[in-house]
Amino acid sequence: MTTAPPCPPEWLAGLDTLAERAIGLSDPNPRVACRIITTDGRAFEGHTQAAGGPHAEVMALRSARTAGASLAGATALVTLEPCSHHGRTPPCCDALIDAGVGRVVIALPDPNPLVGGQGIARLRAAGIAVDLLPADHPLAVASRELNIGFLSRMERGRPWVRMKIAASLDGTTALPNGVSQWITGEAARTDGHAWRRRASAVLTGIGTVQEDDPRLDVRLVPTQRQPRRVVVDSRLDIPPQARILQPPGEVWIYNAADPHATAPARAALRSQGAVLIDCPGPAKAAGGTPKVDLAAMLHDLARREVNELHVEAGHKLNGSLLREGLVDELLLYLAPRLLGPGAGLAHIGPFEALQQGLELVFSEVVPVGPDLRIRARFVPSPQPPSSP
Repeated sequence: MTTAPPCPPEWLAGLDTLAERAIGLSDPNPRVACRIITTDGRAFEGHTQAAGGPHAEVMALRSARTAGASLAGATALVTLEPCSHHGRTPPCCDALIDAGVGRVVIALPDPNPLVGGQGIARLRAAGIAVDLLPADHPLAVASRELNIGFLSRMERGRPWVRMKIAASLDGTTALPNGVSQWITGEAARTDGHAWRRRASAVLTGIGTVQEDDPRLDVRLVPTQRQPRRVVVDSRLDIPPQARILQPPGEVWIYNAADPHATAPARAALRSQGAVLIDCPGPAKAAGGTPKVDLAAMLHDLARREVNELHVEAGHKLNGSLLREGLVDELLLYLAPRLLGPGAGLAHIGPFEALQQGLELVFSEVVPVGPDLRIRARFVPSPQPPSSP
């Protein structure tokens, strides 16, 4: 596969921003932008629409045709390899071929096994020049970051797991009496909803449902699609009147409870529209109640087309996910206040050596209103610590 010769910078400028318009819209499809430059220098563009709707290439082609532009010999710049399979829509590579474009420049190959180079091969077989931007090109890097969840699902068979935590500067997420609203300010809360909007699903635990009765929907920023809400509830203790079960959006409850013993609870929850998913792990002790198998849950979520999983849970579930090495990124909001003893970020440890701790790399540190937003990642992936 050849690397694209330099394009005029203005041809590529802003394509990453255009692709971002698909956030909160295109899931489970990737977020893609396409710009078509005709031989007379006119530019037409589009981005991926809602699942089942047109992809970026089709939107750009429609724009050009609506304007009466000639597409013969045009150059198409796409942030992800055009699809080559019939899914919810026909293949985009066929649309480009039928349009008569002369060249396609691609920022990122598609790891989807249904595509995986086949889009490029079909374009080339039709006599179209196809080039790939270098992996370190800013547009390739931006496209990879924008589609990190889609790539994770395709390459690892599990979503990209982002754990959001709001805490004081000394790491307290709730006072000893359980009070936690609001540690951070309004700007941080709004920003947190923007990250919810980006996710395919928002996950929490039964403890948070019982203590805070959250809705966990997207309210503070505009969105065209609500993420699914996921609850880890091993024993099916969630009350049918819990706010998280109310519209908008679907609710999936992962549990490890005996189906016969919990039949009335199951019926009540299903009457509220909840989807119950049995996902038991081994019992911790003889006769003990099994817990939800968290690793199996992630793979099941991937099968259900979840790209990015946004976790907003308490320190116990946070700790379980971290100890099992199932978290990819922390999204931490720190308020400039000290709250003393209380619930911490996550229940891990205690450790006897510093080397047993979980190490991350900061990827972003920015102020959000009076608070600080920190993003930190496990590189290359989190590993559970050895027992102290």
